[in-house]
This record gives sequence, C-alpha cells and structure tokens, in this order.
Amino acid sequence: MGAEEKLKEYREQIDNIDTQILKLLNERAKLAKEIGHIKKEINKPVYDPSRERKIFERLEELNKQLGQHFPTQYIRPVFREIISACRSTEENIKVAYLGPAATFTHQAAISHFGQGVEFIPMPTIKDVFDEIERGKADFGVVPVENTLEGIVNHTLDEMVNTPLKIVGETIFPISLHLLSKNKNLKEITKVYSHKHGLAESREWLRKNLPHAQQIEVESTGKAAEMAKEDIEAAAVAGEAAADTYGLNILVRNIDKPENFTRFLIIADKTKSPPPTGRDKTTFVFSLKDEVGALYKILEILSKHRINMTKIESRPSKREAWDYIFFIDIEGHIQEEKVKEALEEIKSKTPFFKVLGSYPKAEETSAY
Repeated sequence: MGAEEKLKEYREQIDNIDTQILKLLNERAKLAKEIGHIKKEINKPVYDPSRERKIFERLEELNKQLGQHFPTQYIRPVFREIISACRSTEENIKVAYLGPAATFTHQAAISHFGQGVEFIPMPTIKDVFDEIERGKADFGVVPVENTLEGIVNHTLDEMVNTPLKIVGETIFPISLHLLSKNKNLKEITKVYSHKHGLAESREWLRKNLPHAQQIEVESTGKAAEMAKEDIEAAAVAGEAAADTYGLNILVRNIDKPENFTRFLIIADKTKSPPPTGRDKTTFVFSLKDEVGALYKILEILSKHRINMTKIESRPSKREAWDYIFFIDIEGHIQEEKVKEALEEIKSKTPFFKVLGSYPKAEETSAY
C-alpha cells in the first residue's frame, strides 16, 4: 500500500473514532442531565469540585496504564471542558470575576470551571462579592496573592466582612508581555497596567522605557482595552489580552520568572465542599492585648498536630495598631482535630471567623 492510500486509511479511522467520541459525549451529556435532576431533588449542588478531582486523577492514572499515547498533562484540560460542557446541560452556572475580559482572573476562572459556564466581568473585587450576595452569580473568582508582589489586600478585607465562603482555589501561572497597536517600541510614551503588573515588570520598564509614563488601572484587561485606543500607548498584560483586543505583542515575558497568582473561588455557604482528603482551611481572628497572645494561638495548632501553611496580618481598621490574622492550615473543618482546634482558638480570641474549608489547588494550573 502506497503512502497516499495509508494516509487515506488512517484519516478514515480517525473520522470513525471522532464519530464514536461524539456519540459517547452525547451519552455522557444525557447522563449528566439526569444526574442534575437527581441533585436538585436531594438539594445537592451541581458543581462538585471534589468529584471532578477524583475523575481527573482516575483518568490520569488510567492513561498511564494505557501507554500515554495521549499526553497525560492534557487529560485534565480536555476533560475539564467535557465536564464543563456536560454540567451546562444540568444548570446555567454564573461565575463573576475581576474583569474585563482577558484578565488573568478571567483566565484562571476558565482554567477552573471550563468554558461551559456564564462568565460575568466585574469592575472591582468588591463588585464580585456583591454580585454573589445579590444572587446574580453562583461563584466568584478573585486574586488573593502573587508570588512576586504578595497579598491582595482588597480580597482579604472583603473576606472579613462577607458571609460568603472560600469553596476552592486555583494557582495560575502569570506571563506578562508588552502589548500595543503600535509596532515600534520607540514610539511608546505611556504604559498601562494593574499595579501588580507594573510592579512585576518594573525592572524591564526602567531599562527599556525609562521615559514612558506608567499609569495604574484596575486590571490588565482594562490596560489592554485602553492601549487599543491610543497608538502611543502600551499595556502590560497577558497573551489572551492581545488576542481579545487585537494588540501586537511587542516584547514577551517582561516580568520575572516563577510568577504565579493564587485565586480564591468564593460562594455562599451552601456550596461549601465536603472533605476530599487533601484540603485546606482558612480562618481569621484578632488577639487580646497581652504578651505572647499569638504564640498561644499557634501553640494550639501545634498541640493538635495541625500544619499551618500561611499566616498574614492586616490592620483591623477598628482602632490604631489593632491587627487581625489570616491563617491557612491543612485539613477540613469536618475533621475532628481541626474542629477541636478551631473551637479552642475561638474561645481565646475576641474575633474569630472560619472563611472556608476547600480542596487544595494543584501546584500549577494549565492555561
């Protein structure tokens, strides 16, 4: 058999396989819709991140046994979209995020939920919280910390005051590029970006555009939107923003390497996920004005053999030099030792609030 005949035969085999895949996808969607009806009858949420994680892990392990002709690193993004599309037949899930389109928060939301949800761009982090509290969105995605620039204070402040809970997290890789309608770097007189985008690319901008005015805006998406309207302007933003707003990528990767942002998935307490075995709990508290107060709280975690993974402090905004502390620990609040430890901490602090127990994010999330 000649090369042309072999090519034709293999293409026919692929067409047949694609037809089988499409039939199976329709069968899967039909079953998902039936599951959705049952979930509504027993008042269970349609979106179940713990179940989805188990699906991904099972399929990744199975793919290794099958020889990995299909690359295992693509199992999760492919099946995330399949699950997302099937989920959309059960219910129209609405997800608010810090917009506009093509911000890193938008990309993180797509990475977490897939394309089969309705995304609602919001102008500020507070607006994301408000949209859920008003019942106009089911979930929200907000940035909480960056490996280079640290904590996003607006998110922590909102978490203290809201009845919403953290129900998940995702860690997303950040790559910042210089985008513009202009193709000539020498003609750029102003650069727009979010304050973190400007900070993360500070050294590159100082060396290569020392005379350009740096203008802070509310998001990298907004920066790209503004750069689109000004031939002498550029934006520090991601590749998705270049595609969305029709901009040229003048220079790639102008930020530092190992740049990741952690995003929180927020929702009302009815959507709090059950334990998965690999969970994290976040809580906040204030301290009594006494010597060794923080040490005594941390000692409680040690006594119950609970690993603390992060601690941050913020001004309480109630009085001068009064602080509240945010702590991440390993474990779920439904675990006995976690529950006992948190109850003891609550009894020894003037203010205490559990912000949520949720599955740990993977170390990195694919674009």
